[in-house]
Amino acid sequence: MKPPLVAMATAFALTACGPLVQIGGNAKPPGSLLTLSATAVPRAAGGPVASGQTISIEVPQVPAELQTLRLPVRTSATEVTYLAGAIWAEQPNRQFQRLLSDTLVAGGQPVIDVHQGAISPARTLTGTLRDFGVDARDPGALVVRVRYDAQMAAPRAATLLLRRFEASEAVASTAPTQVAAALNRAANKVAADVADWSRN
Repeated sequence: MKPPLVAMATAFALTACGPLVQIGGNAKPPGSLLTLSATAVPRAAGGPVASGQTISIEVPQVPAELQTLRLPVRTSATEVTYLAGAIWAEQPNRQFQRLLSDTLVAGGQPVIDVHQGAISPARTLTGTLRDFGVDARDPGALVVRVRYDAQMAAPRAATLLLRRFEASEAVASTAPTQVAAALNRAANKVAADVADWSRN
């Protein structure tokens, strides 16, 4: 069989077996995806910036229960489930990083992306997003909790600044849109506190 005919026959055989990659699997696509957004409006970049004022923000580390697009619900001290119908557009720690960045920029702090160039920031903000979900241990008092353990230091600094930031918001139900809105409010509270702390 000639080479072109061999290629055609192979392609036909693969097509008959179905798609090699099935985007999204067999699951029904969600009606909508959840996102975070900063309530503070970031300033447009412009003009020279002193390098000593710059800061970079790393994507926070997360525990295993947050390494997903699903939204965790703490039901007891030892159990976590996930909220039905709630899917993030992107992992919450990555969204939280951008929310932090927008909030700091809105407050006048020049945030640089170290992955976009060879510029070394004067300070680096890292941390762990330990809580970002629903606390349903008391079914009669549902709340969402955001907890961020922050670390800030200059390159080769002799000292490291550490601080825990927490915020909670009551929710009337576990409807995904209500939970996401409450988490967005709590995340913005934490980001505002981080911004105030990082200016000192």
